[in-house]
Amino acid sequence: MRESTPRGAGHPDFGDAPPKPSRGSHGPIRILVADDEREVREALADLINEEPNLQLVGMAGDADEAIELADAARPDVVVLDVAMPKGGGPKAAREIRIRHPGTRLLALSAHEDGASVRAMLGEGAEGYLVKGAPVEDILEAIHRSTQGQASLSSEITTDVVTALGEHLKRERAASRRWELWRSLIQRTIDDGSLVVLFQPIVHLKTRRVAGFEAVSRFTLEPDHPTETWFAEADAVGLVKELELTSVRAALASMDQLPPDTYLSINLSPETASSTEFRDLLIEVDHDRLVVEMTEHTPVQDYPKLNAAVHELRWRGLRLAIDDVGAGFASLRHILELSPDFIKLDVTLTRDIDREEPRRSLAGALTTFAKAIGSEIVAEGIQTEEEFGVLKSLDVTFGQGYYLGAPGPLPL
Repeated sequence: MRESTPRGAGHPDFGDAPPKPSRGSHGPIRILVADDEREVREALADLINEEPNLQLVGMAGDADEAIELADAARPDVVVLDVAMPKGGGPKAAREIRIRHPGTRLLALSAHEDGASVRAMLGEGAEGYLVKGAPVEDILEAIHRSTQGQASLSSEITTDVVTALGEHLKRERAASRRWELWRSLIQRTIDDGSLVVLFQPIVHLKTRRVAGFEAVSRFTLEPDHPTETWFAEADAVGLVKELELTSVRAALASMDQLPPDTYLSINLSPETASSTEFRDLLIEVDHDRLVVEMTEHTPVQDYPKLNAAVHELRWRGLRLAIDDVGAGFASLRHILELSPDFIKLDVTLTRDIDREEPRRSLAGALTTFAKAIGSEIVAEGIQTEEEFGVLKSLDVTFGQGYYLGAPGPLPL
């Protein structure tokens, strides 16, 4: 549980975006042309071949061919017809942008309607030219795109120019947010700027503490929930590194755990199956460690994941599926991974004393868990009444503020 700057002719300036790397500075700009009209392709080819600093690397007649040629040629710029067959320019733009983020995209169309322009801008096109535009405009758009600057034909209407401005503002804001979060998370990883608290996991019948879940709290601003930090780490490509930092901090306290209790840590499948995680456990008593995998995290290859954690489980490490009931993948996670623990999400336990559907589902999952040799841990228990109902359903373990808030380990 975790607790392009448009300065085309006749158009306004939308502000200075951070400069993007120049392409073609050590050779000709490599261009792919995709249009279903042969005459247009040939005219563009002639135009490109007449320019010594431009190089034509391919011509496509539909979206699929454009994507295939982009994979093969890795062009600097792709000129895309908006309405070509097999998905059109938006499909080709989307796939090429995902596969080759450094390739610039220019839209070319016989249409100047706002919907077509916005569709291409939404898929990452940095310029939009209407067929029949002057040769100079086309050449300028190609060169501007390699500098990360946007271009629009003079025929494009004012409302579309406004839409482009809003699009670029959102793009710059998203870029600044990405850079801020990556910087914060990298600082946290480098400096260990987090605190690990421990929430007790209690045997409901005996009230004995069976284990503690490690919960990370982050000390750098902004003051966001733990779940937000890990979600942002995933978005900026640092989730494994942040999880490993949290694990190191949690494992450092294992010697302080009360006797006969275990430590439970949250990990994504990627981190749990990594060599870096296995290396952290060389000196750790595997019998006292539980790895919780959230059902929100997609698993692409269950056999590979099972194989990766098999040795750890053979040494005594136990596996829990976290947040069961909060999404759609939990049953498959359970069936594929055969966990030792199934953790009921707070959305099932909250108000379980007052709502029959929650009681019925929790009871069914408890019966199912016992049939496959797993134990239920109910998360988020807040009241005596919730505790009593879960105990009556024969749920084995529970955690929540009623049983104990996250805090330092007991002395």
